[in-house]
Parts: sequence; C-alpha cells; structure tokens
Amino acid sequence: AFSCLCSLQDWNLTWHTDVPELTQCFQNTVLAWLPCLYLWLCAPFYILYLHTHSSGYICMNHFNKAKTFLMWMGSEFQRVGRRGRRLGPPSEALSCFRVSVQLLSCLLVQYERMKGVQSSGVLLIFWLLALLCATVSFRSRVLLALNQVTTLSLLHIHPSNWDHAQKHLGRTDIPVICCGFYTQNPCPESGASFLSRITFWWISRMMVTGFKRPLVESDLWSLHPENRSHRVVPGLVQRWNRQRQKFMYSPKKAQQTEAKGASGADEAEILIVKGPQQSKEPSLLWALCLTFGPYFLISGLYKIIHDVLMFVGPLILRLLISFINSPDSPSWHGFFYTGLLFVCTCFQSLILQQYFHVCFVSGMRVRSAIIGAVYRKALVISNAARRSSTVGEIVNLMSVDAQRFMDLSAYINMIWSAPLQVVLALYFLWETLGPSVLAGVAVMLLMVPVNAFIAMKTKTYQVAQMKSKDGRIKLMNEMLNGIKVLKLYAWELAFQDKVSEIRQSELRVLKKAAYLGAMSTFTWICAPFLVALSTFAVYVLVDERNILDAQKAFVSLALFNILRFPLNMLPMVISSLVQASVSLKRLRTFLSHEELQEDSVDRSAVLGSPDGISITDGAFSWSRSEAPTLKSLLNVQIPEGSLVAVVGLVGSGKSSLLSALLGEMDKIEGTASVKGSVAYVSQQAWIQNSTLKENIVFGQELNDPWYQQVVEACALRPDMEILPAGDDTEIGEKGVNLSGGQKQRVSLARAIYCDRSVYLLDDPLSAVDAHVGKHIFDKVIGPQGLLKDKTRVLVTHGLSYLPQADLILVMGEGQVTERGSYQQLLTTDGAFAEFLRTYASVDNNDSGKTQCHPPNMTERLSPPNMTKRLSPPNMTKRLSPPNMTERLSPPNMTERLSLSPPNMTKRLSLSPPNMTKRLSLRSIQPSQKQQEAEKGSERAKSGAGKLTEADKASTGQVKLSVFLTYAKAIGVPLTVVSVLLFFTHHLLSLFSNYWLSWWTDDPVVNGTQPDRLMRLGVYGSLGLFQGVAVFGYSLSMSIGGIMASRYLHQCMLHDVLRSPISFFERTPSGNLVNRFSKEIDTIDSVIPSILKMFTGSMFNVLSCCVVILTATPLVAIIIPFLGVLYFFVQRFYVASSRQLKRLESVSRSPIFTHFNETLLGASVIRAFREQKRFIGESDLRVDHNQEAYFPSIVANRWLAIRLEFVGNCIVSCAALFAVMARSSLSPGIMGLSITYALQLTASLNWLVRMSSDLETNIVAVERVREYSHTDKEPRSPPDPWPSAGCIQIRNFGLRYRQDLDMAIHNVSISITGGEKVGIVGRTGAGKSSLTMGLFRIIEASEGQILIDGVDISQLGLHQLRSRITIIPQDPVLFSGSLRMNLDPFNSYSDEELWRALEFSHLKVFVTGLPDKLEHECSEGGENLSVGQRQLLCLARALLRKTKILVLDEATAAVDMETDHLIQSTIRSQFEECTVLTIAHRLNTIMDYTRVLVLDKGEMAEFDSPDKLVAQRGLFYNMAKDSGLL
Repeated sequence: AFSCLCSLQDWNLTWHTDVPELTQCFQNTVLAWLPCLYLWLCAPFYILYLHTHSSGYICMNHFNKAKTFLMWMGSEFQRVGRRGRRLGPPSEALSCFRVSVQLLSCLLVQYERMKGVQSSGVLLIFWLLALLCATVSFRSRVLLALNQVTTLSLLHIHPSNWDHAQKHLGRTDIPVICCGFYTQNPCPESGASFLSRITFWWISRMMVTGFKRPLVESDLWSLHPENRSHRVVPGLVQRWNRQRQKFMYSPKKAQQTEAKGASGADEAEILIVKGPQQSKEPSLLWALCLTFGPYFLISGLYKIIHDVLMFVGPLILRLLISFINSPDSPSWHGFFYTGLLFVCTCFQSLILQQYFHVCFVSGMRVRSAIIGAVYRKALVISNAARRSSTVGEIVNLMSVDAQRFMDLSAYINMIWSAPLQVVLALYFLWETLGPSVLAGVAVMLLMVPVNAFIAMKTKTYQVAQMKSKDGRIKLMNEMLNGIKVLKLYAWELAFQDKVSEIRQSELRVLKKAAYLGAMSTFTWICAPFLVALSTFAVYVLVDERNILDAQKAFVSLALFNILRFPLNMLPMVISSLVQASVSLKRLRTFLSHEELQEDSVDRSAVLGSPDGISITDGAFSWSRSEAPTLKSLLNVQIPEGSLVAVVGLVGSGKSSLLSALLGEMDKIEGTASVKGSVAYVSQQAWIQNSTLKENIVFGQELNDPWYQQVVEACALRPDMEILPAGDDTEIGEKGVNLSGGQKQRVSLARAIYCDRSVYLLDDPLSAVDAHVGKHIFDKVIGPQGLLKDKTRVLVTHGLSYLPQADLILVMGEGQVTERGSYQQLLTTDGAFAEFLRTYASVDNNDSGKTQCHPPNMTERLSPPNMTKRLSPPNMTKRLSPPNMTERLSPPNMTERLSLSPPNMTKRLSLSPPNMTKRLSLRSIQPSQKQQEAEKGSERAKSGAGKLTEADKASTGQVKLSVFLTYAKAIGVPLTVVSVLLFFTHHLLSLFSNYWLSWWTDDPVVNGTQPDRLMRLGVYGSLGLFQGVAVFGYSLSMSIGGIMASRYLHQCMLHDVLRSPISFFERTPSGNLVNRFSKEIDTIDSVIPSILKMFTGSMFNVLSCCVVILTATPLVAIIIPFLGVLYFFVQRFYVASSRQLKRLESVSRSPIFTHFNETLLGASVIRAFREQKRFIGESDLRVDHNQEAYFPSIVANRWLAIRLEFVGNCIVSCAALFAVMARSSLSPGIMGLSITYALQLTASLNWLVRMSSDLETNIVAVERVREYSHTDKEPRSPPDPWPSAGCIQIRNFGLRYRQDLDMAIHNVSISITGGEKVGIVGRTGAGKSSLTMGLFRIIEASEGQILIDGVDISQLGLHQLRSRITIIPQDPVLFSGSLRMNLDPFNSYSDEELWRALEFSHLKVFVTGLPDKLEHECSEGGENLSVGQRQLLCLARALLRKTKILVLDEATAAVDMETDHLIQSTIRSQFEECTVLTIAHRLNTIMDYTRVLVLDKGEMAEFDSPDKLVAQRGLFYNMAKDSGLL
C-alpha cells in the first residue's frame, strides 16, 4: 500500500528538466488528500465559530431543495458505478475518506444556512484547493495523451472534486434571510462574499458615490451591532467593576452584587464604590484586554503570517541572483520565481490589510468604550471628586486620551512583532554572512539604552504637556461659558494672554519633545545603515577572502531593509505607548473617583407611612473627608401632599437640604427616605439645546391636553406666541435665547409635566417679577395649583408665600432652627417672628399701607443684626468644608459650571421673547392668538426657529490655500531647508546603494577584492552624511510644526474672542472646544509626523523608480500605465476619504456639546432618573461619529489592496524583465533593482496613505481657520472718556437677527450726568435689550446712543466697554487668584485693591485668608458663597469707578442683607456717577431720580417714581402688584 511513497518525488522529472512534471504517486496521494485534510482540520474551529455567531436564517425554496437532492443522488449513483471497478487498498481508503469529506461539506453548507452565512471562506478555499489539485492532474493526463496519442477519459480524474463543485452549484440561489439585524442603511460587509471581504470590494459602491459627488450623512451605513456603544461599553464597565471589587472591597457593594446575581450591575448605576485603600490599584489595562483581547488576538495571527511572508522576498531574490549567475538553468525557473514572488506578495498584501482592519476596528471599539465609560462615570461622580476633575480634564479624557488608544491599536502588535522580525532577519543574515552579523547585533544593543532614555524623557514631557492641555481647555471652557462677562468687562485681551501663557508652556514642552524626537528619528533611521555597515565591515575585514558578491550584498540589503521597518516603527510605537500609558493613568484616576452613595436616600419608603419625606437623626456632607454640612440630629418629617417652605440666610443650608433629599450629598449617619418619584427645579435653570417643547416634555410621551395645561399654568403661552416657531423654536445652549424668568418657567414646566410624587423647588420664583410669580404660585405651587396633591418643598426668600405653606422650616448653620406653620412661628415669638415684625414694619412705613404679611419680591429673609454675617468667623466659615452649603449644592454647582448667569444670558437673546412685544395672558384676544399661532407655524416651517448652527462639513478638494496657510505658518525658509535636507538624504542613500552594487561587481583577484577598503570607506562616509541630513530634516520639520501650531492657535484664539456675542449664541460650545482640543492636538502632533513621512515616502518612491528604470529599461513600457492606474485609484480614493474625514470631524463636536450639557445638568438628570436616556443619547452620538470613521478605515484598506497590487505588478515586471535580460544584466545591478522593487510596494502604499492622511488631517487647519472669516468686533485704542456720564438715546431700536422683528424700537430718553435711573417692566419688555444696546453686545438697527455727546457706534468695543461698568445679577468668577478676578490686567496697586475690598465689605474676610489676595478660586468660584461672589463683583465695579454703572437685577437672587450692603455702597461710592438699575424689586429704586418703564419693546413712561405713581399708569400697577401701594 505504501510502496509508492519512495517515488513521491523525482527531481530529474520535476526540476532538472525543461518540461517539469509531478510523479504519478505524488498526484494520487498528496494532491488527492490535501483538500480533504484541509477541510477536516478547519471544520472543528469553523463549527465552533458558527455556533457562537448567528446572522439569521437562510430560507431554501422547494426548487433549491429539489436541485440539491437530485445532484446529491446523481453523484452517489456515479460513485456506486465507480465502485464496480476493483480498487486497491489505498484507493479504497481514499474513496471512503472522500465520502466523509463530501458529507462534511454538505453538513457545513446546511449549518451555514441555519446560521445565516451567505458566503463561506472555508468552503471556498476548499473548493479552490480541490480544483487546483485536480487541474494539476488534469494537465498531466493531457500531456500524457498528447505524447501517447491515445484516448483517455480525462474527466475521471478525481471526480469527487468535480462533485464538490456540482454540489456547490446547488446553493447558488440568491439567499433569503428570514431573521437577522435590520437597519435603514445596513453595512454591506455582513452580506458580502468571502472574496469581496478579503479585497474590500463591498465598499466600492460608496467610493463610486463619493467620486461622483461629495458624500453626505445619509450615505453612511449603520454600524454593525458588534461595534455599537450599547454592546462594547457595558463589557468594559462590568470588567472594570470586577477590577475595582478585587482591590477596593465594600461590604455594601458586595451585598448588592450578591443580590443582583448573574444579572450584573447596571451600567447607569454605580461604577465604583470607594472602599478601604489597598496597596495595589485596579488595572484598567487588564479590563481593556479582557474586553477587547479575544477579537484583537485575530490580528496577532494575521501578523505572524505576514511577518513570515516578509522574508519570502529576500529568499526569492537569492534564487533569482543564483538563476542569473547560472546560465545553464532552465528558463522556466526564472519565470517560476517571478510568479512565486507575485503570488507571495499578493497574499502578503491580503493578510496585512486584514490585520489592519481588525486592529482599526478594535481601536474604534476601544474609543467608544472609553468615551462611554467616562460619560457614565461623570453622571455618578461625587461632588467632592467633581472638584478635582475640571470640565477641561474630562473633555480631554473623551477626546485626546480616547484617541490615543485608538491610534495605538494599529501598532501595539509591534511590541512582539518587531523583535520577531529582528530575530528572523538576523537568522537569515547569519545564513548569508555568518558570524559577522554579530557586529550588527552589537550596534542595535548599543541603541537600546539611548532609546530607553529618550522614552523616559518623552513620557515626562507627555505628562507635562497633558497637564498644560488640561489647564488650557479648562480655562477655555470657563471663558466660553462666561464670554458674556468677558465682553461686558472688556477682559478678552487679559484672558487671551492667560490662555497664550498656558499655551506657551505647552509649546515649550513640545519643543523639548521635538528635540528628543529628532534624536530618536536619527537613531532609528540610521540604525539599519549602521548595522549594514558594521556587518559588511567585519565581514570583509575579518578575512580578505570573504568576497562581497551580489547575492550576499543584496540579499543582506533586502534583509536590512526589512530590519529597517521594525527599527523605524519602534520609536513611534514607544511614543504611542508612552502617550497611552499617560492616558491610561489619567483614565484610571478618573474612573477611580468616589461616587455618590446609592443608598443615601431610601426611595422604597413604606407606603402606609403618612410622611412623604423623612430625615431621622441625619448628617450629610459634600465630601466624606469633610465635616457634615447638615449637622447631626437633623430631623425633618414632611407629610405627604403638603407644601413646605424652607427659609434662611444665604449659606444656611437650604439648597443643601434639597441636595441631601436628592442623594447628591454623602450621608454620614441617620436615615433619609422619600416616598415616590421626585421632580427637581434647580435655582439655576438648566435648559437643553433642543426645542422648547422637548425641554418641557423631557423625553416623556407627549400628552397634549396636559402639556397645554402646564404651559398655561407656567405663563408660557405668551412667550410661545412670540417665539419665531412657537414651541418648536430651538433653544440655544444654556438657554441663551431665553430670559432668566423664561428659563426658570420652562424648568418648572418640565417638572410639572413629568408628574412626579415629590417636588423639590429651589427658589424658582426669584427670577420672575411679582405679577408672574404670584400667577405661578397660585396656578402651580399653592393650595389651588396643579401640584396641590403633591408633596412640595419650596426654598424661597419671598415672604408673601409663607402664610399659605403648611409647614415652614427655618434653616441656620446647617440645622433646622425653627419649624411650624406661619401662625405657629408668629405665636412662638422667636427670631423668625422678630424678623418678620422688623421688616414688615419698615416696608409698611415706606409704602404707607398696613400689610398682614410682607410683600413678595420686595423683602428677603435677613437677620436683624446685619453685621453678623460679615464677622470674620462667619466669613471664614463660608470657605470651610463643613459650611459649604449652597455654594456646592447641585443648582449652584451647575451655576458655577455654566458661568453664565440666568438673567445675564437673557440679554444674549437671538430671538425676541424677552425683547419684543410681550403680551400678557389677559391682553391677548382669541383672534390675536390665532394670528400669532399661524405666524409661528409659518416661521417653524421656514426654519425661523432654528438658532444654533451645526458643524458643517466642507465639500470637494482641500483648497491649495489651506496648504499654503500651513506652509506660511511654518515659514518659507524653514520649509525650503527641510525639503533640501530630505532630498540630500535620499540622494546620498541612492548613491550609497549604487556604490554597493559597483562594489559587488568588482573583479576577484587571487580570491580577494583589491579595492574593498576604499569601497568600505566611501560607503561609510555616505552613511555619515545621511545621518546628518536625517537629523537636520527631522529637527526642522518638528520645529516648523510647533511654529505653525503656535501661529494657528493664536490666530484662532484671537478670531474667536473678537467675534460678536451672536457668534457664541449660534455656535455650540462643543464645536469650539473641539477646535481647541482635538483639532489643535492634530496640528500639534499628527500633521508634522505625517508630513515628515509623506515627504520621505515620496522620495523613496522616486528613488525606486529611478533604480528600476536604470537597471531594466523595459519596465518603462509598463510603468506609465501603472502610474496612470495608481494616480486614478489615489484620486478616486481621496475624493471619498477626504469627505469621510470631514464628516467624522463634524460629527465629533456634538459628542462634546452633549457632554458639556450633561455635566451642567447632572443633578437634574439624576433627580428625574433620566440617566439611561442620556446615556443612550450619548451612545447614539458616539455611534454616529463612528459611522463616518468606519468607512474611512475600510476605504484605507480598499486603497491599500489595490495600490499594493500595482506595486506587486511593478515588482513582478522588474523581476520578469530581469529574467528575460539575464544575459546582458550584471548580478549587482539586477540585485539592486529587485531590492528596490521589493521596497516599492510598501513605499507606494505608505505614500498614498500619507498623502490621504495629510489631506484628511490638514482639514484641521481648514477648520481652525474657519472662524477667521466670521464677523469681528471693531477695536480702537482707549482715550480719556467719558467725563460726565450723560446718556442720550435717540429713536433707538435693535433686533437680534435680520429675520426677526424689532426687540425694542422708538426709545428716546435723555439722562444727565449723576442721575440714578431705574429701568422696569414686565418680563420680556426689553429692559435687558436696552442694556445690550448700551454695551453694543447687539448692534443697533436704528437710532443711536450718545454718551457725553459721542456716538458709541463710532467707538471701539474695548474702549466702550472698559468705560462702562456692570454688576450682573449672577456673579461670575474664573479659576485663579482673587487678585486676577478683581484685576486681570494688573492695572491697580495693592492699596487700591484693598480699598475696593473694604468698601465692598470683604476686607475682613480676605485678610483672614492664608493667601489673602493670592487665594485661589476654584472653577466657577465654587469655594466662595453666592453673597461673597456678588460682593466681589461690587469690588470690581469700585475698582473701575467709571462714570456709568449698570446694575442688571444684581440683587434679585440674594437675601435682604446682601441687598442692603450693595445698595448702601452704591449710594455712597457712586454718588456722582450715572447709575442705571434694572430691577424686579421696585423698593430698591423708589428713591431714584427717575424711572423708565418699558412695555412691548417701547418706552411707556419716564419720570420720577412719585409722579409715575400719581399718574396711575403701568408703574402704578407694578408697584401695586408688588405690594408697595
């Protein structure tokens, strides 16, 4: 049976002949068994894969079933017929084996159908392998028939192979998927055939579309479920939780985990519970490996195959040179080597692109998972931990750090692949040159410590750079959120300098890293040459009889070129690893922050209990490391369905009490329970960037009757009728196109619409006037309101609501000092009753009328002793952790994050809700309502309700001007020097290799080469000069990139800060943050590196073409054709790739916009239990971004396959023509040609990839320069003005957009210097619009404003705004010292600063601080109380001491005590100044010179308060509503 094994091979028959042939025994055994063995080996793994992956079910119709059955029966009849012939034992065994293979293939076909596999790679390879083996035998039979001239049954050779093909034809019907994953625009990858997948043909339709026209979002495919956030994020979160549980044990968490069992922790819940700190830390890297490692391991398999195939080229080169040197070798050997080279290089290309595809998809998943984990963490992070992570840091985690991991994924395998390639290269070099290769090993070992030092220093610089980047983005966030204040105070230049200072330190670190990078590049690019030089030198010097012939030299050179790749990649991989390790530590630190206690408030209260809210012996703190803010033994019982008012001083713990009930504070001891669901209205209204209706409905199902009822109760109907598109009008970020009162009412309407059991209301009526406040209280909060059956806790300063409350809680120093009904507290005759009597009598004396209770909005709770709060102990307490009450409560947390006061932002409005005609509920007739509704509907259809502008993707080719802009930013001299150095390096490299070819062709005299020392010396000198050129161009490119980055960042910062306020209203902050973080990071790090590699690849390709054409001129026939094909493929690709990059950049901004919005409203989201919905929205935005990224990475693979095919054709043509011309070609030149040809494929691929990467990444420059073309505010130098403070307003009017009505119009007044003028009116009457016109935040549409006879429209904005002072309603502070917040320009002496602090009643407090004026304010001034921040704004005004002072409801949100302090200081210190006060509380302006009453955007009344009251007009009615008359 095995007698034929000895004749498996006959070299005289197979190799040493002009007509090669395989032995009959080999054909009957190896060729027959090979396909069968392949299928049996692959089947177990393939069945396991199919078992774990299902894509649906493919139906078979009756025709298909019948055809399959008949073909099966036909093949069996044939087999039975063949069995009639007598066969030997081997043939019988082979026949049985074939039957089993047929059964196996049929079973696989059916199992694939059940699993929805439409194209089988395993079976396709099996059939192709069987066909190939049968073809070899078929050829042998044909040759035998031709030689013997006999008739043979040719088609009976291996009939089972044809049977396989026939059975395959039985399933060629178009499959019908019965079940599976359906989307609107599914990715075609899942339904693509095996050949289409390995060649990436399935993306061709999108590429054709992109070539015909620019791609748009609708052209993008949906992500495969495996790549979506909802699949990848929970896996990482769960594994990270397990890591945390291993190292940080928490008994409570352990119990919860046991209770949950196999279901796992909900990702939206607690990610981490802080437990006892142990020595080891949890490993985020291990969690990432467990989550994404199994899929990523596939890339390792591809990489091993590719690395082995890399060395086939040099081995074939050795055979080709031997063929050239052996004239007697049959010609077919050369053609065989050429064909083998072509097949191997094509197979290598396919494997490499599959490797990259797996790597990039893994990186995409890692990025989605990290962004999702950071977002989920931000929703549950504790307030104490939140202070240690600024907005800028968290945004950088999502943008820069997540991107670092994605970038690393493509190269991480080089950690083990590079050493493997080096070892294999050294092994083959040893085979070629013997022990001489040890010299090259020594050179590589010497470079290890050098590069280790560079890596350590790079890591240090990377940490420093990220720290500076975090600080810069944090400051930019603060500036963008507080841009209104910057412009009002004319502080743009000061803060521009602060950002530039941080940026300068960042660039200093980048420059140091550039020096190290140049050294690293020099080391690794010169490494292969030094290895080659040292190896050749030792080889020829050790023994003079060692001849460096063409075979040794160029096979070695090809191996050295292979060695060049891992050595060149190592610095980049090390750099990426260093960056990723820094990012890993930052992410681990953030994800390890402590979180809110899940069980601090019991939501599952006993249903039979009469109390809706209960706190028993409670103590709560903002941080577990700080003393309790709400003191121990806090006991609060609130009956279900009651109205409870919470009153007290600023900082007494009112907002903290609500925060404790929401679970926002850490429970130290005691119990807290809330029965039922909770709705929360924060003091600082949180508004989403969506339509008005969506803000109110807040993700709930729309119930129109209830919605209309809520809108009426919250007095929003008139606002909707005025909005451009009604309730479909888009509301800008942070509600920029709503007034403070409107935002608060929308926030209240949201809470009412959600219909919860318990309502926690944190002073929602402070931002509305008395009339609207009374309406809302009666219709919503009061005993007859919509919430009459709900449990309501109302924090308020308004005393008029207290008699209607069922229970009043008086807070003081974090405790409930008094409690009871209004009458009970009066009867008790305590401090609260004394306060009521004091302020009620004062107000009654002023108004001349006896009141049963103090009027709303005119009196605030304040102790009789006003100096108590300003005493040093109490002021110091405000900054101490135990007393961080209101300043760190969620509403105020939001307030500090937004840095944009509620009533400040209303003056930013782009639409006229608060500026144009405001129609009261009682004044609108039904016909008017209908007209306004129809008008709003028409505007909605026309898009008038659209406010913000989404990031737009440019289309078409990147303009040459963008490249010129970057070149100009680098500098023309540096650009020219860099190109010359590149040219010099590659010219010297080319000449050195030619020199080597001449060396190998030197004649051998007496067994040696006489000129070897001269040849070696010149070769070494050329390498030395190459090294100098490499170091020069690397350094010049890096420094040029830094110079360009500095210039572009500074220009963008200047352009953005000079943009008018309307620009910030319509531009989402996420767009701007994206520009300053991701796009600048691209310009910093990515573009210089890509530019360097692009230039190097371009010169490499040119060098290869020159050498190949010189050696084998016949290649000139094919190169033009291939060049045209290359150019077409490249342009075909770039058209789509460029647009996909733009779409990816555009879709990235909404991720950060939504994240910023979430951070601002985290407490509200948690209160409404809407975490899952917001997590889902964030995941959708990330997935949308990845939908643009995924086709771009597939397009890269599409391009690489085709370009490498072009390169492989060039390599094969060079080899083919060399074989054809072997008689006239020297071995040295032929070796040089093939060596360069082997490099050409990689160089071509790298050139196109770098050219496309350059064009796609240069889009960052395009986007950074985008804002240079927007409108800018004019600037002019300041001069001494104004001197008197006279204001004349003549027929003044303005509108917020050209398509909107006038916000105010026909206003004409004259104010003399030193007058005190109050500006009043209903919400939306135009008060703030007038102020915006005065500061030219909005430019006038008609008329003019003159100050001291000068038309302000002719002045520079800095000059105007620096000469007028404003005290805003909500104080805005920036992170930095107190000195910086008072005087960012350093224009005043310490003496002047202390005097301002003394007049603003802050001197005692600041003196008591350890650092005094250098005391650091946290982000948003969180470590100061609201009152202290308001007094700091007063100190700013005192420092500037301008002739005109504007108070924009500056005391609306503070208690009476702070109000008195501010008013007394203004009266004394601004006695000679012109004071304009916008006020809702009329008692503050009753002693003013005159009062301007605005109504519907027009001047209604203007006279002294006494005369206006006597006229019984609008002012009289407002005073009456306020209880002053």
